[in-house]
Amino acid sequence: MTRRAKSEVPTEDSGDLAKARTAAVKLLARRDFASTELKQKLQAQGFEASVVDEAVGELTTAGILNDTRYAEQFVTHHAERGQGPVRITALLREQGLPDETIEAALAAGPDWRARAREVRIRRFGLREPANWPEKAKQGRFLQYRGFSSDHIRAALGPDVDLNE
Repeated sequence: MTRRAKSEVPTEDSGDLAKARTAAVKLLARRDFASTELKQKLQAQGFEASVVDEAVGELTTAGILNDTRYAEQFVTHHAERGQGPVRITALLREQGLPDETIEAALAAGPDWRARAREVRIRRFGLREPANWPEKAKQGRFLQYRGFSSDHIRAALGPDVDLNE
């Protein structure tokens, strides 16, 4: 006798809309999902694509599933973790959200210049970089975190005096 994975639905239930909707609500009870991510999870459990589309459509219509809300919460969470808009955009695109939704969520997010400065201060302290190598090191750190060059320049302060 073969065992099926705990999350897989029996073949006879793969076309059952009510069971797909219930599985989706169970997933959403744990955490919020983007609609494309939820569709992938349900299809991985063995539900048919047409049933998944219909169940996700019903949940979206009912307001239980909302990509805009998900994107805004995602931006807030990741900004608090010190990540910048470039990195957050890439993560949201991986989850299949449309660019308009991503841009709106980023615009509603924090002041990215101030956020970059806070992240730099948290990592390197209050003192601004004293020379080019230190400035480059801090700039690379902020770039890795996903801040744009404008945000990085604002976070690093005025240009370093070359006559030092």
